[in-house]
Amino acid sequence: MKWIIAIIQPYRLEAVKQALIDVEVFRLTVSDVQGYGRQKGHTEYFRGQPMQVNLIRKVRLDIAVNDNFVKPTIDAILKGARTGTGPKGNVGDGKIFVLPLENVVRISDGTMGGEAI
Repeated sequence: MKWIIAIIQPYRLEAVKQALIDVEVFRLTVSDVQGYGRQKGHTEYFRGQPMQVNLIRKVRLDIAVNDNFVKPTIDAILKGARTGTGPKGNVGDGKIFVLPLENVVRISDGTMGGEAI
């Protein structure tokens, strides 16, 4: 089992959800987050004064999958989250992290492991 964490642009969320549905991944958790990486923030204006904004709004997806769904899930996120044209996206499209998932327990009935996902 793996825990996939994806940080994506907020406006790409619907495209990523649809791409996940297409590969039969139906369970995910979505959180609003802020951060910065290579984008390094941007300038906004408040009452006519420029302000440097370092934290940029992003969306975090948490998805627990069995091992046979790891590659399709990653491919779906790449397909839905990538901006721009061609095979490469743009700086700021996000990141995908894949972590080992030791165990999962479904609270309602106590089912454990891959069946609980």
